[in-house]
Amino acid sequence: MARHEKATGGLTMQEGNRHDARLPGGVDTAEVSIEEFCGALASRDMAGLWSRPPMPAHPIPQTRAHLWRWDTVAPLARQAGRVLEVDEGAAQRRALQFCNPGLRIGTTEALFGAYQYLDPGEKAPAHRHSPAAIRFMMTGSSVYTTVDGDACWMEPGDFVLTPSWAWHDHTNQSDEPAIWLDVIDVVMVATLESIFFEDHPTGMQNVAGFSLSEEKFGHAGLQHSDGAAWPKPYSPLLRYPYAQVDAALEALQKQSDDSSVTLEYKNPVTGGPALPTLTCQMTRIRPGKPTAPRRQTGGQIHTVFRGRGRSVIGGKEFTWGPGDVFVVPSWVPVEHEAEETADLFVASDRAALEALHLYRETELPDRQKVADTFEPAPATDTDEAVPAVGQGRREP
Repeated sequence: MARHEKATGGLTMQEGNRHDARLPGGVDTAEVSIEEFCGALASRDMAGLWSRPPMPAHPIPQTRAHLWRWDTVAPLARQAGRVLEVDEGAAQRRALQFCNPGLRIGTTEALFGAYQYLDPGEKAPAHRHSPAAIRFMMTGSSVYTTVDGDACWMEPGDFVLTPSWAWHDHTNQSDEPAIWLDVIDVVMVATLESIFFEDHPTGMQNVAGFSLSEEKFGHAGLQHSDGAAWPKPYSPLLRYPYAQVDAALEALQKQSDDSSVTLEYKNPVTGGPALPTLTCQMTRIRPGKPTAPRRQTGGQIHTVFRGRGRSVIGGKEFTWGPGDVFVVPSWVPVEHEAEETADLFVASDRAALEALHLYRETELPDRQKVADTFEPAPATDTDEAVPAVGQGRREP
């Protein structure tokens, strides 16, 4: 290269960013500036890589750390029962979505979380869709979700799958309202332009039986040996009862002095995640013993099932109690400290990131300094009662 020439964004140009050239499309130019060249690219729906911001050294999430209080959301959910009928069409689900203030859409960059409400004696009609979802029961009794004909009871603390393209509907047989957490990978699937949806032709499914998946796959370490392999990419076990999770966490905590213990809901056939796009876990935190600060790729939705405490997320303090929901953005450090034994249900897109070999996590050497405190939105004035989290019973 001659000394009076320089390379700019892969183009060799003379002093003054001038170069005798021919624009794309065969347009003759005597002298073309880099700005004119970029304009020519833009007019043809193109751009030079050099015009883009440099690739960051680490994730810079748009998702914000945020928290929604149970005593704010639960009365609104019950109020929704008075103003919105559940029927076929747009109002098939009475779900109040958690909208992250840093995002155009979504609770995290990949997931939507919501609290869904079902009145006593009410049914939500069946449909299916390509996004996969989970249910985590907060309060209610005698409620079940039917998944491809298998009626799965939902007691408080239970975890139920509604996999991609599986028929599902909801039934509340009791005289009490029910609220549960929905988490769905719809933001990820929409970004990939792969959403499909279909209403059930008869409105509700025929119930083939109750707890069928548990009878066949719900026994730890034992698998039905019928010679038929499970052909689907998600767990054949559709319901994971809290009673089993609670007992397992208690046993683990007896054997460990760590500040927390965590269980992941797994596919019993493969040992992989219960759903191919979602990782769901339950973490039990000891009171008065802070967890080490950690960060990981992928946004996380935390739901407090029991206990009270605080979390420091990116230097901001969040206090929480039963039923509260909060978000930890990708690669933002988080640490927890419980005032009493606490169970946090955590849903994230970790499974999808692991499948793409994009998942990372690390533990930080020092605790974070608190620079700010989160102030939640004030509770709405309403005469609706705030139901207690974790209360309910199953009627056969």
